[in-house]
Amino acid sequence: MKHKLDLSNWNRKTHFEFFSKFDEPFFGITVNIDCTKAYERAKQNKISFFIYYLHKTLLAINAIENFRYRIVDNEVIVFDTINASTTILRDDTTFGFSLIDHFEDLHLFNEKALLEIERVRNTDGLLTRDFSGQYNLIHFSSLPWVNFTSISHSRNFSYPDSCPKISFGKMTEENGKKTMPVSVHVHHALMDGYHVGLFVEELQKQMNS
Repeated sequence: MKHKLDLSNWNRKTHFEFFSKFDEPFFGITVNIDCTKAYERAKQNKISFFIYYLHKTLLAINAIENFRYRIVDNEVIVFDTINASTTILRDDTTFGFSLIDHFEDLHLFNEKALLEIERVRNTDGLLTRDFSGQYNLIHFSSLPWVNFTSISHSRNFSYPDSCPKISFGKMTEENGKKTMPVSVHVHHALMDGYHVGLFVEELQKQMNS
């Protein structure tokens, strides 16, 4: 389900009009997330840590309204549910794009995610399915080999894109505390640093729950 945002009554109308005209309207930050409890809970539930923190990310994304905004035909559409298109690594070190639906129930999410991951791993190429009309997504990736402090993304500026881009890095441990870098890139016409701060706070809350 979705509905159109009433721009005339939106307190960010001027911000939307201003940043929509930018060649590069995305901005991003990188933060460290405490994942000590999340890693333990994933192991307790016998769920891969990747699927576990993807689920927590989607819970946080769907909890912050501005992260459910997308620009479609120059209008702001508010989606009820946001899913994930995440990169899936294959044995030959190539990757393909997946579509993993959001479910609040962790075990149902895990079941569906495993099926999609297996499907992508048994395909060739990058675009393993039709993504046309799929605006209610985040673009998600994991770089478990790199404890990065910043990240950038390749972008086709001729292609209209307003999907947030979330990337997780390598988990490290110090004095019993596990942390991971998380990069968040968002469209400035749809949100500001305040909303990114809400997302980071909610993500940490979900990782601790």
